[in-house]
Amino acid sequence: MSKVCQLTGKRPISGNNVSHSNMRTRRRFEPNLQKKRFFIPELDKWVTLKIAASTLKTINKVGIYEYLKKCERKGFKTGIKL
Repeated sequence: MSKVCQLTGKRPISGNNVSHSNMRTRRRFEPNLQKKRFFIPELDKWVTLKIAASTLKTINKVGIYEYLKKCERKGFKTGIKL
């Protein structure tokens, strides 16, 4: 299962763990992904998305249908037919 947000495309990035003695070792910063079901009343259907928590906050603020339309205008491939 890939760790990529389906709507924003957020994915893991790499960086360093820095110890008290300033030694550096490589690490990964994973996005906070959640699997969530949404009901889209305009389409009258349920969709399941794997999205980042920050994307979920934006969807709660704007609404799922408006957010999907905005993603489609920007050219993101959401996999949902509007």
